[in-house]
Amino acid sequence: MKKKILILCTGNSCRSQIAEGYMRFFAENKADIYSAGVETHGVNPKAISIMKEDRIDISNHTSNNIEEYANINFDFVITVCDNAKERCPFFPTKAVKFHYNFPDPAKATGTDVEITEQFRTVRELIKTYCKNFVSEHLI
Repeated sequence: MKKKILILCTGNSCRSQIAEGYMRFFAENKADIYSAGVETHGVNPKAISIMKEDRIDISNHTSNNIEEYANINFDFVITVCDNAKERCPFFPTKAVKFHYNFPDPAKATGTDVEITEQFRTVRELIKTYCKNFVSEHLI
C-alpha cells in the first residue's frame, strides 16, 4: 500500500512546492504526495522556473490549504519551515512528523540574479532532503 506524505509550509508557494516536486520524482510510485500551507499564497513563479532548470515541472501545482486534507490519514507529515511547525493544526492521525527549517527563498533580497541564486541554493537543500527521505523511509 502506498504511503501518504504531506509537506507543509506557511503559504504553500515555494519550499513545499519544491519539496512536493522532488518527493514525487524520487518516490516514483511508492507514495502519494501532497503539499499544503497554513495559508495559501499561490505557487511562486521563481519556484516554477528554478524547478524547470532541473527538469521538474511544477507549473500545474496548486496552492492548497491544510484544511483541504483534514480527512486524509497521512503516514508522514513534513514541515519545511518553523512557522508551519508552530501553526500546524492537530491531525487525528498517527502520522510520523518530520521537520526541517529551510530558508525562505521568497524573502531573498538583492538583484534578480542574486535572488535566483538563493532560490537555487534552497532548491538543492530540499532536493537532497527529499532524496534522503525517500531512501530512508520508502524503500
